Amino acid sequence: MKIKNKNLIIFALIMVIVGIVTIKVVNAAPQTLPIPKINLSIDKATTPTDYVDNIKLLMALTVLTLLPSIIIMTTSFVRIIIVLSLFKSAIGVQQAIPKEVIIGLALFLTFFTMAPTFTKVNKEALTPYLNNKITQSVAIDKGSKPMRDFMLKQTRAKDLKLFLEVGKLEDTVKNEVDAKGKVVMSKGKPKLTYDKVPLYAVVPSFIISELRRAFEMGFLLFIPFIIIDIVTGSVLMAMGMMMLPPVMISLPFKLLLFIMVDGWNLLVKSLIMSFS
Repeated sequence: MKIKNKNLIIFALIMVIVGIVTIKVVNAAPQTLPIPKINLSIDKATTPTDYVDNIKLLMALTVLTLLPSIIIMTTSFVRIIIVLSLFKSAIGVQQAIPKEVIIGLALFLTFFTMAPTFTKVNKEALTPYLNNKITQSVAIDKGSKPMRDFMLKQTRAKDLKLFLEVGKLEDTVKNEVDAKGKVVMSKGKPKLTYDKVPLYAVVPSFIISELRRAFEMGFLLFIPFIIIDIVTGSVLMAMGMMMLPPVMISLPFKLLLFIMVDGWNLLVKSLIMSFS
């Protein structure tokens, strides 16, 4: 009994010594990773500058919230995603191609087609602004010009004219003149300049032009697949198999046709070339 108590006392002393040594080593070790302290405080605005800064912050947060929608609606994403969605409906593989795949492909094609425009925006507006070489207003003007040029190239004159007439902005569009003061003609019509057309007229014109062009491309995509559906349905009717769904039989033939003509290559090439 005495031997057992003696062993317990020795074990307890050893554990106490180990604990003391461990505490001293930990306290002596240098703190290489200090924990940061974050202070959040809301002070009362006292000067006009404080009020202006608060308004700027609120506007910046609002723009950041709407930025994804703004980028989507002012780039090639609209046409690409609609054409891919219509193709998905035309071929009849709603579940086989996940929505995430279509959106991802549309995003990467958008980055590819918009790369020259984004590069110009970065070179002429974003980089000088970050280097404090130009002011915010100048950066916005220079950054919006490449985007405006891209949208105007893809916008139908009829759609732009609609918003110019409704908004009474016809005076902002003037004829281009040469060094002799003569009006420059292009394809038998006076050449116009759109540098002063506001973006709130350019953007909706661009959007409805993109929707129209996407529907045109989607219609052309539907034609071969509809022909396959009609032929398949007629054959099944002639064979008396009216209870057999034509879509189930025609789908393999649609996929075979799409593979034989290298459909993905043609589809992506047509989308990219439509912006050139």
